[in-house]
Amino acid sequence: MNLIQHPELLERIASSYALGTLRGGARRRFEAMARDQAPVRAAALIWQARLSSLTELQAQVAPSTTVWTRIDNLVRGDLEAKAQAARRLAAQSGAAAQGFASWLQSLALWRGATAAGAVATVVAVAAGFQMRDTVQQQLAGEIGQLQAKLQATPQIEYVAVLADDKAAATMLVTFDAKSKKLTLQRVGGYQEADDRSLQLWALPPAGGPRSLGVLGQEKLLRLTAGDGDVREVPTLAISLEPKGGVPGAGGPTGPVLFKGALIQKLL
Repeated sequence: MNLIQHPELLERIASSYALGTLRGGARRRFEAMARDQAPVRAAALIWQARLSSLTELQAQVAPSTTVWTRIDNLVRGDLEAKAQAARRLAAQSGAAAQGFASWLQSLALWRGATAAGAVATVVAVAAGFQMRDTVQQQLAGEIGQLQAKLQATPQIEYVAVLADDKAAATMLVTFDAKSKKLTLQRVGGYQEADDRSLQLWALPPAGGPRSLGVLGQEKLLRLTAGDGDVREVPTLAISLEPKGGVPGAGGPTGPVLFKGALIQKLL
């Protein structure tokens, strides 16, 4: 199936890939398609960026003290049951020498151990149900927070994955028409020298390259751009320029390091 022709399915599979729920052969097939198809690769990178930012904002939650108390009770109950069983076996080993009275004593220990084991089992089952309810409540709260944060995420209209001449992805570019922001995230290991700057260019079908801004050395940065700066622009490119960049009217003066197709999202 061509996932590019089914954008809704592509979004679902890309989100499952980023969450780690896509496994086995399906995950390997998706990774193979991502290596060959820029839209599939872009969808995976977008979802990975979304979820990584959410986990950074998610506050850590310490387990309740009652959880540790229940765990301690389960451990103590298990140790007590094992001790009772050990005493029962010791009593049974001496039953042949002690006669009928010792046998009766061993029988009593057996019943006591059985009763203790039954009580421990009941306590463990009850504690398990309580822990399950607590975990479900915590998960429900976290899912609600995650859904609220996803609804507040930018409305991405365009996306591009810029790669070098060896097809190694280096920069993920997204455009939010609502906020008029270009967001660039470094996804490779390239780092320019201190006396150099990377500059982003739009390569329209007609006319010369247009500068969209000079990039800093941050891993994640944003540039202001209008809808007309990116609409109907098939390709974006990044060149290596002197510190501070060059005037946009003359086009790039240094080598073009990264290039990629600008794709309009259908969802």
